[in-house]
Amino acid sequence: MTLINRQNTGPLTGSLLALGVMLALSACGDSQQVSSAKDAAEAPQKAANSLAIWPELVPAIGKDPQLEAKIEALLAPMTLGQKVAQMIQPEIRDITVEDMRKYGFGSYLNGGGAYPNNDKHATPANWVALAEAFYQASVDDSLDGSTIPTMWGTDAVHGHNNVIGATLFPHNIGLGAANNPKLIEKIAAITAKEVMVTGIDWVFAPTVAVVRDDRWGRTYEGYSEDPQIVKAYAYAIVEGLQGAVKGDFLSDQHVISTVKHFLGDGGTEKGVDQGDNLASEQDLYDIHAQGYVGGLNAGAQSVMASFNSWHGVKNHGNPYLLTEVLKGKLGFDGFVVGDWNGHGQVAGCTNESCAQAVNAGLDIFMVPTAAWKPLYENTLAQVENGEISQARIDDAVRRILRVKLRAGLFDKPSPANRPLSADTQLIGHPSHRDIARQAVRESLVLLKNNQSLLPLNPNIKVLVAGDAADNIGKQSGGWTITWQGTDNQNSDFPGASSIYAGIEQRLAQGGGEAILSPRGEFSPEQKPDVAIVVFGEEPYAEGNGDIDNLEYQRGDKRDLALLKKLKAQGIPVVSVFISGRPMWVNPEINQSDAFVAAWLPGSEGQGIADVLFRENDGSLAHDFVGKLSFSWPATPQQTQVNLPLAQHKGTSADYQPLFPYGYGLTYRSGLTDGKALAPLPEDNMATSQALEDLALFERAVKSPWSMYIASKGDWQTLSSSVAENSALKIRTMDRQVQEDARLVQFNGTELGTVGLVSNFPRDFRAYSDADSALSLSIKVDSALNQPLWLGMACEGDCRAQYDISKQVTVGEWNNVSVALNCFVQESMDFGKMVSPFYLATDAKVQLSFSDVLIQANHQAHTIQCN
Repeated sequence: MTLINRQNTGPLTGSLLALGVMLALSACGDSQQVSSAKDAAEAPQKAANSLAIWPELVPAIGKDPQLEAKIEALLAPMTLGQKVAQMIQPEIRDITVEDMRKYGFGSYLNGGGAYPNNDKHATPANWVALAEAFYQASVDDSLDGSTIPTMWGTDAVHGHNNVIGATLFPHNIGLGAANNPKLIEKIAAITAKEVMVTGIDWVFAPTVAVVRDDRWGRTYEGYSEDPQIVKAYAYAIVEGLQGAVKGDFLSDQHVISTVKHFLGDGGTEKGVDQGDNLASEQDLYDIHAQGYVGGLNAGAQSVMASFNSWHGVKNHGNPYLLTEVLKGKLGFDGFVVGDWNGHGQVAGCTNESCAQAVNAGLDIFMVPTAAWKPLYENTLAQVENGEISQARIDDAVRRILRVKLRAGLFDKPSPANRPLSADTQLIGHPSHRDIARQAVRESLVLLKNNQSLLPLNPNIKVLVAGDAADNIGKQSGGWTITWQGTDNQNSDFPGASSIYAGIEQRLAQGGGEAILSPRGEFSPEQKPDVAIVVFGEEPYAEGNGDIDNLEYQRGDKRDLALLKKLKAQGIPVVSVFISGRPMWVNPEINQSDAFVAAWLPGSEGQGIADVLFRENDGSLAHDFVGKLSFSWPATPQQTQVNLPLAQHKGTSADYQPLFPYGYGLTYRSGLTDGKALAPLPEDNMATSQALEDLALFERAVKSPWSMYIASKGDWQTLSSSVAENSALKIRTMDRQVQEDARLVQFNGTELGTVGLVSNFPRDFRAYSDADSALSLSIKVDSALNQPLWLGMACEGDCRAQYDISKQVTVGEWNNVSVALNCFVQESMDFGKMVSPFYLATDAKVQLSFSDVLIQANHQAHTIQCN
């Protein structure tokens, strides 16, 4: 599911940054953010529940008395320890084969960027060997007394994307533009085969989020803003992965699927990953639940709980959604698996202890890192003391056993002896790549084609420019070999083709010439007939992709400069835009004669050349068929532009995108109005963007931030009201209301730090571009003769700080406001903020602070810097 990313994310030497402290950045979410009862009290009121909204689905698989009898026969002799072990899912980097033999875990996973033997280039045989070793240990009853087979789960979200040489399909946003459920079913079936080659039983797909705000870093994991496309696709991909319920269901050609993330992950406020969805319950069903209706009707056997909250209640701990709705009204009889330590975010829980999640209906804890062992032990204790009922444990284990029996895991050969295992020719098989290439062709959306520049003849001279032209990793996006899709090179993709390689091959066949120059350089004798410029977003996954508006390359218009340079030389320009979401690219479109939204096409870049060029005889090879499944924004601030549900065949007065849902030109239709696309407005409306103060710590720590303390040898997020390390002690205190401030005692022996941190970088550029400030209320109890640093830190080795020791009066509360321009330095990236506030000192002093916020319109007393 995810990557444990060991980053330098802290602010100061001797504290978080210098320690290079491990922050758990999730493949399906983070693991360190701890909610408290106080946080829950500050959350919006829970929505009134109305079960009548939800349909009673007829289960796709009826109850089988013989199978149920087998479940009971397996369950009856199991010890409590064996049952709880079925509910624990650790990660391959955190357990050994001996751990599996001792505990008999019901399942395990590999996170994004996790490989057998920690080898990125592990072969299919290496994957199978690890699967075989864990399987044999699970059925060995010499230590745990259990012979129940384990199962391995993996994130294969656009093909078997963790494995070198696998076929990588376009990400979901591109597949949504194709609007072809039959193609999706083929893609899923191919993915299942390539997964089974490596001995793996279970896939954490499909994602069925219906995205409402394109600032969300997971937008590309959504098929469409239209719930009906998502519903149809969910059915198709589940059937492709698992097989048809009345056909080859969970045969030796298929894997267990997971419909995720339940529920409402695509509708969080401001598109913040793992944030709060405030939709009404009717909208929760009408918009966000349709993918589950489709997936469950196809017989999906597992559902993954979501990191997000619904009206302030974390879904991992929401019994109404998990039990009453999903298992009750929707009739789901498979199991609910958690996301990457998602249970640790439930109010009152930690990664190591969460009875609330089990009681809410979670059946399997996804618990990477060393937290699995205390979680196992704490869950045992919670059953023994009655905090979790034996009946709830038995229900969870029945569900796990039901799926394992349906999948034939008790009867199938071990992983090394299954029909597809280690059949390496299936990894990236040419027939698989052909389907992926078709998916690329069908996903492309033509937004502009002035003077009918496209399609191009293949006998011309073409300059291929842009940093994505010959970069398979960039065209594939996140969830590609590594979790974030970064740190890859073309040699990591054997058998794949870059976009440039496809163009070069097409021109070679047609008598033309391709000149590769990422920076658009050429000699006078090489002046091209046309330039194809391939550019777009850098790869990202999950919250790392969250942004605060949709302007492309805000503050750094290097790709626009390239387009302008080529246009100034009189060269017709075709832009191929790589992105995980629709973005505001009006200036780039204006500098292009033709503009293609290519999304994240994956490993088969040749598919783009298939559509851009004619056949050698001048006939049309492939036309554009893709249509926007996401409305395209007219301004950077138009982040929630979605076609109204009731009006998919019309428009409404407040629906005014640049390009509407369903838009897409074709060669055959041409310019239907006979006119070229007129120049688009280029005002990014930055000065008119209404900014409000952003509370970071106001009565309580605000999501998505967590409070931490650090010293030279220690870093920890806070999960209780009192904590300490070698440099300081901290506790909650009452200033105006209960626990609305923090009291910190620095002992003066070394540098100590207290601050706020997020497991994902956050975009603060709107504030840094405006007249904003970092503000807090602070009181010191004695004179300061050494610096008291107020600072901020961004992703990577970047931080800036300002000494406020002279700004505070001893013994009284002071309001200190420091302009963000005081924190500007060469390495500071306000688009990737991980710690928007910290205090640090090596002085011996007691201080208190409260009300930390970013002031959008700071006052005259704000400290300014040149």
